[in-house]
Amino acid sequence: MTSSSDATANSRRTISRGLVTVLIALVGLAVLGWLTAPSSMSHGALLGMLPFASVLAIAALGQTLVVMQGGIDLSIAGTISLTVVIITHEAYGDNARVLPAAALALAAAIAAGLLNGILVGRFGLNAIVATLGTNALLYAAVLGVSGGTPRETTSLMARVAGGSTLGIPNAVYFAVLATAITTVVIKKTVAGRRFEAVGASALAAWASGLKVDRFRGGAYVGATLLYWLAGFLLAGIVNKPTAYEGDSYVLASVAAVVLGGTSLLGGRGSLVASALAALFLTQLQQYVLARGDTYAVQTLVQAAALTVGVALYTINWKRLRSRHRSRALPASA
Repeated sequence: MTSSSDATANSRRTISRGLVTVLIALVGLAVLGWLTAPSSMSHGALLGMLPFASVLAIAALGQTLVVMQGGIDLSIAGTISLTVVIITHEAYGDNARVLPAAALALAAAIAAGLLNGILVGRFGLNAIVATLGTNALLYAAVLGVSGGTPRETTSLMARVAGGSTLGIPNAVYFAVLATAITTVVIKKTVAGRRFEAVGASALAAWASGLKVDRFRGGAYVGATLLYWLAGFLLAGIVNKPTAYEGDSYVLASVAAVVLGGTSLLGGRGSLVASALAALFLTQLQQYVLARGDTYAVQTLVQAAALTVGVALYTINWKRLRSRHRSRALPASA
């Protein structure tokens, strides 16, 4: 009896509410696409969508780490953009320079993560203010490297990041691998469980002897590693990326995290759900495009998805219903 109840409890913890919600939303969107915009579900449309969904999924994994610590990272745009700019400009037309350029971009991303981690974790600055300042520094570097002029990707980057293997875009393999590794580290290791404990209750974690500032700061470093990977892929997927490729991932990454069930107040989160929510958001954008709607409508749809996610997981609907019933009882009596 005890073992069966334990197994039930463990399964409930494994299958989060956010994951179930995202899976239902994906199925519903697929059905809606087939019925009202079949072109959004065509083979070519899906193959064109999946690389960008993979990039957003990886970026959302990084944002999830930060949100699990009760923070938010607005420097995601600058980190992705700087990675793209360094790789495309430093390795312009020369495949032999791709690895050194990628290593330089990685060093810059880690430096940005360390800066965010020190400002937020060590000095206790507001996450929005700290990461917004870091983002400004990153964009100064972006303009310094690129001069605002885009350059074409190399043939090696186009094959590695923009190519396909067995009919599946290579970016999908990167996204699946990144999701699996990040999930194992957070959910199956001692450091990962401590990381979740700090996010759930910093005071309790501090009382038990955990270094709260280190875990909070480390979330930003881990996030920038994932932003770097997203930027690396984007530098190969887009033939001639601009200096502002990361701009569209700020709202989208936060929306994916919230739709995946991670509270903006911090605590436990489902990394798999965040990645699948990124797939949902990208396909939703594909659906809007297939219907012929404008870019403004696409932005409104993303904002609406974020609002729905906040409403689903932040509002205490049981308490709200009980209050409504308690107010309705005297009137009915």
